[in-house]
Amino acid sequence: MKIHEYQAKELFARYGVPVPRGRVAFSVEEAVEAAVQLGSYPVVLKAQIHAGGRGKGGGVKLAHSREEVGKLAGEMIGMTLVTHQTGPEGRVVKKILVEEALPIEKELYLGMLPDRKSGKLVVMASSAGGMDIEEVAAKHPEKIVSVYLDPLLGLQPFHARQLAYGLGLSGDLARDFVSLVTNLYRLFVDYDCSLVEVNPLVVTEGGRLVALDAKVNFDDNGLFRHRDILGYRDPDEEDPLELEASKYNLNYIKMNGTIGNMVNGAGLAMATMDLIKLAGAEPANFLDVGGGASAEMVENGFRIILSDPSVKGVFVNIFGGILRCDVLAQGIVEAAKKVDIRVPVVIRMEGTNVEKGREILEKSGLKFLVAKDLKDAVGKVAEIARQ
Repeated sequence: MKIHEYQAKELFARYGVPVPRGRVAFSVEEAVEAAVQLGSYPVVLKAQIHAGGRGKGGGVKLAHSREEVGKLAGEMIGMTLVTHQTGPEGRVVKKILVEEALPIEKELYLGMLPDRKSGKLVVMASSAGGMDIEEVAAKHPEKIVSVYLDPLLGLQPFHARQLAYGLGLSGDLARDFVSLVTNLYRLFVDYDCSLVEVNPLVVTEGGRLVALDAKVNFDDNGLFRHRDILGYRDPDEEDPLELEASKYNLNYIKMNGTIGNMVNGAGLAMATMDLIKLAGAEPANFLDVGGGASAEMVENGFRIILSDPSVKGVFVNIFGGILRCDVLAQGIVEAAKKVDIRVPVVIRMEGTNVEKGREILEKSGLKFLVAKDLKDAVGKVAEIARQ
């Protein structure tokens, strides 16, 4: 789960991480009021969406007066902000963060996330703050300092000092950095985070370390332990189909292709998307109904796929184990009775009760393309792609 910058900064402040003074505003009037409360100009207006690259897209503005705050806030609230992370469709800005502008001497980068290759948590820091970390890694890899943390031992003082010295910090700044990293690590662990990122982490002209930006993502599997964090969820920032799927515990991710797919098992789902691409098409989604899916879950998954207007065909690829083929077939038939199917549907089933499942599909009176095997299924998907 993602949250907004202003929400992440609330968490930062709770853990003793310095952040600029500021307030979120949902209207022009609230933005002006927030600027007045800050008491001095200039102030920074920052669009609040779940995507990076806001500054390059026009989502971060500097205002030098009350009048300019009102003018810029009026332009930003309601605008469609397009960045490299939103895609060409962009995101509608419904709120902005108004905060104090700080005199900046230096910009740094700091991030924490799990490293799947090592099975550890990696903490990365760079003296090239303010840039995309991917760009830094590609052009200036020598500017990235990384430490890997054993999850059983956690962050030790020498880890934090290694990062501080790698950034060229010393004296009071190094000491403050060690404290800041330690506090962010506590936040990361306490809330089952999948990412904590500060870009930029700035050194002010007064010699203070301040998190000028804040990004926090949470592992959805740990949210049952953090009911308070669920209050940060913003449905407006989530894909409507993904939001609908979450109501039925379906693992659904919207993509940009035209062939919808429904599969049981994440590994088989990934392989199925590869097969769709090999057939000359692009997957419209990732949908894993899980091994223990019921007919109702299958029905809802099928309905969600077909409600995507970009879908021109559907590939159902099921290996019946815990999820029997007859249960899958019954779920698809029930969904088909409730949804107007206007696209070809290729169904490949193998495993438990496969013959019974095929019989249900054949007797349904619905025009499904039932494949004999995987090769036949891919051929049928390729034909849809050609059409």
